[in-house]
Amino acid sequence: MKQALIIGASGQIGKMATTLLLEAKQHVKALVRDKNKLSEITNPGLSITEQDLEGAFSDAFAGCDQVIFVAGSGGDTGADKTLLIDLWAAAKAVQYAKAHQVKHFIMISSIGADDPEAVSGDMKPYIVAKHLADKHLIDSGVPYTIIRPGRLTDDTASLKISTVRPEDENKLKISRENVANVLLHVVTKAEPNNQIFEIFDGEQPIETALS
Repeated sequence: MKQALIIGASGQIGKMATTLLLEAKQHVKALVRDKNKLSEITNPGLSITEQDLEGAFSDAFAGCDQVIFVAGSGGDTGADKTLLIDLWAAAKAVQYAKAHQVKHFIMISSIGADDPEAVSGDMKPYIVAKHLADKHLIDSGVPYTIIRPGRLTDDTASLKISTVRPEDENKLKISRENVANVLLHVVTKAEPNNQIFEIFDGEQPIETALS
Protein backbone atom coordinates (compact mmCIF):
# COMPACT_ATOMS: atom_id res chain seq x y z
CA MET A 1 0.00 0.00 0.00
CA LYS A 2 1.40 3.38 -1.00
CA GLN A 3 1.38 5.97 1.74
CA ALA A 4 2.53 9.59 1.94
CA LEU A 5 3.92 11.01 5.17
CA ILE A 6 3.08 14.67 5.67
CA ILE A 7 5.38 16.35 8.19
CA GLY A 8 3.63 19.45 9.46
CA ALA A 9 0.14 18.25 8.56
CA SER A 10 -1.59 20.53 11.05
CA GLY A 11 -0.24 23.73 9.48
CA GLN A 12 -2.27 25.68 6.94
CA ILE A 13 -0.76 24.16 3.79
CA GLY A 14 -0.24 20.80 5.46
CA LYS A 15 -3.89 20.48 6.42
CA MET A 16 -5.03 21.52 2.94
CA ALA A 17 -2.69 18.98 1.34
CA THR A 18 -3.83 16.25 3.73
CA THR A 19 -7.46 16.87 2.80
CA LEU A 20 -6.75 16.99 -0.94
CA LEU A 21 -4.75 13.74 -0.89
CA LEU A 22 -7.44 11.94 1.10
CA GLU A 23 -10.10 13.18 -1.33
CA ALA A 24 -7.92 11.72 -4.12
CA LYS A 25 -8.09 8.31 -2.38
CA GLN A 26 -4.48 8.47 -1.19
CA HIS A 27 -3.31 6.96 2.08
CA VAL A 28 -1.84 9.63 4.34
CA LYS A 29 0.16 9.44 7.55
CA ALA A 30 0.06 12.81 9.28
CA LEU A 31 2.91 13.72 11.61
CA VAL A 32 1.80 16.36 14.07
CA ARG A 33 2.68 17.49 17.57
CA ASP A 34 -0.99 17.58 18.63
CA LYS A 35 -3.44 15.22 16.94
CA ASN A 36 -6.39 17.32 18.13
CA LYS A 37 -5.47 19.88 15.47
CA LEU A 38 -6.69 17.37 12.84
CA SER A 39 -9.82 16.33 14.74
CA GLU A 40 -12.13 17.65 12.00
CA ILE A 41 -10.61 15.33 9.37
CA THR A 42 -12.20 11.89 9.48
CA ASN A 43 -11.16 9.51 6.74
CA PRO A 44 -10.24 5.81 6.78
CA GLY A 45 -7.18 6.62 4.67
CA LEU A 46 -5.69 8.83 7.39
CA SER A 47 -3.43 7.73 10.22
CA ILE A 48 -1.98 10.22 12.68
CA THR A 49 1.27 10.01 14.61
CA GLU A 50 2.16 12.46 17.35
CA GLN A 51 5.84 13.39 17.30
CA ASP A 52 7.90 16.42 18.31
CA LEU A 53 10.19 17.52 15.50
CA GLU A 54 12.73 18.72 18.05
CA GLY A 55 13.16 15.09 19.12
CA ALA A 56 13.50 11.82 17.21
CA PHE A 57 10.72 10.93 14.78
CA SER A 58 12.19 8.18 12.61
CA ASP A 59 9.39 5.72 13.42
CA ALA A 60 6.90 7.87 11.50
CA PHE A 61 8.59 6.95 8.20
CA ALA A 62 7.80 3.24 8.44
CA GLY A 63 5.63 2.10 5.53
CA CYS A 64 5.79 5.43 3.67
CA ASP A 65 7.03 5.71 0.09
CA GLN A 66 6.70 9.50 -0.21
CA VAL A 67 7.40 12.27 2.28
CA ILE A 68 6.20 15.87 2.22
CA PHE A 69 8.06 18.25 4.53
CA VAL A 70 5.81 21.26 4.99
CA ALA A 71 6.63 22.00 8.62
CA GLY A 72 7.78 25.47 9.58
CA SER A 73 8.68 27.35 12.70
CA GLY A 74 6.18 30.11 11.98
CA GLY A 75 6.59 33.82 11.49
CA ASP A 76 6.24 34.69 15.19
CA THR A 77 9.14 32.58 16.45
CA GLY A 78 12.78 33.46 16.84
CA ALA A 79 15.90 32.33 15.01
CA ASP A 80 16.29 29.44 17.48
CA LYS A 81 13.08 27.75 16.29
CA THR A 82 13.97 28.51 12.69
CA LEU A 83 17.23 26.63 13.23
CA LEU A 84 15.58 23.70 15.01
CA ILE A 85 12.58 23.21 12.71
CA ASP A 86 13.29 24.67 9.27
CA LEU A 87 16.87 23.39 9.19
CA TRP A 88 17.61 20.70 11.76
CA ALA A 89 14.25 18.89 11.67
CA ALA A 90 14.29 19.01 7.87
CA ALA A 91 17.83 17.57 7.82
CA LYS A 92 16.79 14.79 10.21
CA ALA A 93 13.77 14.03 8.04
CA VAL A 94 16.03 13.59 5.02
CA GLN A 95 18.26 11.18 6.93
CA TYR A 96 15.25 9.20 8.16
CA ALA A 97 13.89 9.07 4.61
CA LYS A 98 17.19 7.72 3.37
CA ALA A 99 17.29 5.07 6.09
CA HIS A 100 13.74 3.97 5.23
CA GLN A 101 14.47 4.01 1.48
CA VAL A 102 11.74 6.55 0.75
CA LYS A 103 11.20 6.88 -3.00
CA HIS A 104 10.35 10.59 -3.16
CA PHE A 105 11.01 13.47 -0.75
CA ILE A 106 9.02 16.64 -1.42
CA MET A 107 10.37 19.73 0.33
CA ILE A 108 8.45 22.97 0.71
CA SER A 109 11.19 25.57 0.66
CA SER A 110 11.00 29.27 -0.20
CA ILE A 111 11.74 31.71 -2.95
CA GLY A 112 15.19 33.13 -2.26
CA ALA A 113 16.60 29.87 -0.92
CA ASP A 114 18.82 29.62 -3.98
CA ASP A 115 20.72 32.78 -2.98
CA PRO A 116 20.48 33.79 0.70
CA GLU A 117 23.13 36.48 0.22
CA ALA A 118 20.61 38.42 -1.84
CA VAL A 119 18.24 38.54 1.14
CA SER A 120 18.46 40.96 4.05
CA GLY A 121 16.39 41.77 7.10
CA ASP A 122 14.38 39.56 9.43
CA MET A 123 13.78 36.91 6.77
CA LYS A 124 17.44 36.07 6.27
CA PRO A 125 17.77 33.40 9.03
CA TYR A 126 14.72 31.62 7.59
CA ILE A 127 16.08 31.76 4.03
CA VAL A 128 19.51 30.52 5.15
CA ALA A 129 17.82 27.60 6.97
CA LYS A 130 15.83 26.73 3.86
CA HIS A 131 18.94 26.96 1.67
CA LEU A 132 20.89 24.56 3.87
CA ALA A 133 17.96 22.16 4.24
CA ASP A 134 17.56 22.08 0.46
CA LYS A 135 21.27 21.45 -0.01
CA HIS A 136 21.19 18.60 2.51
CA LEU A 137 18.37 16.98 0.54
CA ILE A 138 20.10 17.51 -2.81
CA ASP A 139 23.32 15.94 -1.51
CA SER A 140 21.58 13.02 0.24
CA GLY A 141 20.86 10.80 -2.74
CA VAL A 142 17.15 10.65 -1.87
CA PRO A 143 14.99 11.35 -4.97
CA TYR A 144 13.49 14.79 -4.47
CA THR A 145 11.24 17.59 -5.61
CA ILE A 146 11.92 20.99 -4.03
CA ILE A 147 9.13 23.54 -4.25
CA ARG A 148 9.94 27.20 -3.58
CA PRO A 149 6.76 29.27 -3.30
CA GLY A 150 6.58 33.01 -3.45
CA ARG A 151 4.94 35.06 -0.70
CA LEU A 152 2.00 33.08 0.66
CA THR A 153 -1.54 34.46 0.62
CA ASP A 154 -4.95 33.28 1.76
CA ASP A 155 -6.55 33.78 -1.66
CA THR A 156 -8.80 31.08 -3.05
CA ALA A 157 -7.05 28.54 -5.27
CA SER A 158 -7.05 29.52 -8.92
CA LEU A 159 -5.41 26.19 -9.84
CA LYS A 160 -3.25 28.22 -12.21
CA ILE A 161 0.41 28.94 -11.54
CA SER A 162 3.71 30.00 -13.09
CA THR A 163 7.18 28.60 -12.54
CA VAL A 164 8.80 31.75 -13.96
CA ARG A 165 9.68 34.42 -11.41
CA PRO A 166 7.69 37.59 -12.20
CA GLU A 167 9.60 40.84 -12.67
CA ASP A 168 6.85 42.71 -10.79
CA GLU A 169 7.53 42.24 -7.07
CA ASN A 170 3.81 42.55 -6.35
CA LYS A 171 3.29 39.31 -8.28
CA LEU A 172 5.85 37.30 -6.29
CA LYS A 173 3.04 35.54 -4.45
CA ILE A 174 0.95 32.40 -4.45
CA SER A 175 -2.08 31.24 -2.50
CA ARG A 176 -1.63 28.53 0.09
CA GLU A 177 -4.41 26.61 -1.63
CA ASN A 178 -2.49 26.68 -4.90
CA VAL A 179 0.59 25.35 -3.09
CA ALA A 180 -1.48 22.51 -1.61
CA ASN A 181 -2.78 21.65 -5.07
CA VAL A 182 0.77 21.65 -6.41
CA LEU A 183 1.61 19.12 -3.69
CA LEU A 184 -1.35 17.00 -4.78
CA HIS A 185 -0.04 16.97 -8.34
CA VAL A 186 3.53 16.18 -7.35
CA VAL A 187 2.49 13.30 -5.10
CA THR A 188 0.01 11.71 -7.50
CA LYS A 189 1.35 12.49 -10.97
CA ALA A 190 4.95 13.69 -10.96
CA GLU A 191 8.05 11.53 -11.24
CA PRO A 192 10.71 11.97 -8.54
CA ASN A 193 13.41 13.20 -10.91
CA ASN A 194 15.28 15.69 -8.71
CA GLN A 195 13.64 18.94 -9.74
CA ILE A 196 13.42 22.37 -8.16
CA PHE A 197 10.47 24.67 -8.93
CA GLU A 198 9.69 28.22 -7.95
CA ILE A 199 5.93 28.68 -8.01
CA PHE A 200 3.71 31.74 -8.18
CA ASP A 201 0.10 32.44 -9.03
CA GLY A 202 -0.07 32.50 -12.82
CA GLU A 203 -2.01 31.63 -15.94
CA GLN A 204 -1.17 27.96 -16.60
CA PRO A 205 -2.94 24.93 -15.15
CA ILE A 206 -0.74 23.27 -12.52
CA GLU A 207 -0.14 20.13 -14.59
CA THR A 208 0.92 22.19 -17.62
CA ALA A 209 3.21 24.49 -15.63
CA LEU A 210 5.00 21.58 -13.98
CA SER A 211 5.29 19.37 -17.05
